[in-house]
Amino acid sequence: MSNPAAAAPADPIPECPHCQKPMPLCICDSVTPIEKRLSLLILQHPQEQDRALGTARLLAKHFAKATVRVGLSWPSLSKALGQPVENAARWAVLYLGSARAAALEAEGEIVALDRKGAIAENQRAILGKLEGVVLLDGTWSQAKALWWRNPWMLKCQRVILNPAHPSRYGRLRKEPRKDGLSTIEAAATILASLEKRPDIAQTLNASFERMLTRYREVQAEMPELAPKPVVKDRRRGVRRGKRA
Repeated sequence: MSNPAAAAPADPIPECPHCQKPMPLCICDSVTPIEKRLSLLILQHPQEQDRALGTARLLAKHFAKATVRVGLSWPSLSKALGQPVENAARWAVLYLGSARAAALEAEGEIVALDRKGAIAENQRAILGKLEGVVLLDGTWSQAKALWWRNPWMLKCQRVILNPAHPSRYGRLRKEPRKDGLSTIEAAATILASLEKRPDIAQTLNASFERMLTRYREVQAEMPELAPKPVVKDRRRGVRRGKRA
């Protein structure tokens, strides 16, 4: 005779309402608020389901005014943001695409591109006028889908990354390109550079390090909650931007 108690499924592990991670992976209680000048919009592909190692909502938790939208397309930047935007050209969209060659020729960590995908002239003037940043959260193919399904992004200033260091994901998630960072790392690089505030990068990267440390601890103690990560060869450029 079977034992009904033994066959009963285990209670589901509750998720944090803020970062949406399983509670054993949540580090929201250690998040430090950051004041910033630039607005931040994170567009997450609906199939981005990596809740264990994803960083988009952890990133947003640091800022009082950061918007996360999950979907494939929006009619305009204003609709995606949920408020009027007077000039989309004063918003940057981080989309790496196939602009790796341009990054190799660049000097700074943030590079503005022209409509042809080449390094734009007057980098300082272009980057200095920006009012907001759009990050695409998903794999390489998902970020590409978001880019092509939202033609209003062409009205924005496209930027790419030329990071000094590879992603802190390390062996947890293999990135095929040096410029492939988590979403939180990408935001740290962009916001710290544009606002000339290294403390932003320090705070965001410290949160990311705590998240990775917690993940490794939980993976060792509760392998059913944090299974061994699958190495993917087409991860996001923001991340990840994902991120990170």
